[in-house]
Amino acid sequence: MQDNSLIVNNMKNSLLILIVMVSMTGLCSCSGSSDPAGWSSGKIDSWFEKGEWLGGWKVVPDESINRKSFAISYFSNRERWDKAFAFLRENDLSSLDLKRYDIDGDNVYAPVSEYLTKNEEDARYEAHRAYIDIQYVVSGKELIGVAPVSARVVELEPYKEANDIEFFTVSGGENRLATPSRFFIFFPEDAHRPGLKDVENSPVRKVVVKIRVN
Repeated sequence: MQDNSLIVNNMKNSLLILIVMVSMTGLCSCSGSSDPAGWSSGKIDSWFEKGEWLGGWKVVPDESINRKSFAISYFSNRERWDKAFAFLRENDLSSLDLKRYDIDGDNVYAPVSEYLTKNEEDARYEAHRAYIDIQYVVSGKELIGVAPVSARVVELEPYKEANDIEFFTVSGGENRLATPSRFFIFFPEDAHRPGLKDVENSPVRKVVVKIRVN
């Protein structure tokens, strides 16, 4: 009887240890999945390329997107990002009126515009502090200049909180082609110069979804 009791106690202890280990593993897993700041670049790439965050929107993210910044922001404000992608996915963007659409009040909204692309000398680099941009060319094509804000050289217009924008020149920068096949995301650390002509000036329809940072 004593031997049987000892076996039972040992089994209970082993089971308790197993439960504790499983619970700790689950907690670690949950913590890791909700805090991409601690993820490896490989894990971020795997999550990003799986594309579940798109919710079925069949447009390709541009390679210039900072994947780590996006992962951190997405898990911090998932509801806002999901609403933003739902708006892009569920609407006929080619027929929307040219106006601002309030998706979630001032947290998420989307101005729709049409314009002629500009000559490079007529365009300026800009950046935002309170909002993140999802920029999507619905029809037409344009070049978008991309550079880190840290490449700022000369301030052209100081930051204005009322419209959340500042203008400046940068050292370097890269022009990337924007078409209906891909979209761009610009964070506060990303300077961008949208609306540039590709060879010749041409009409563009664009949706910019603005997502509040905090």
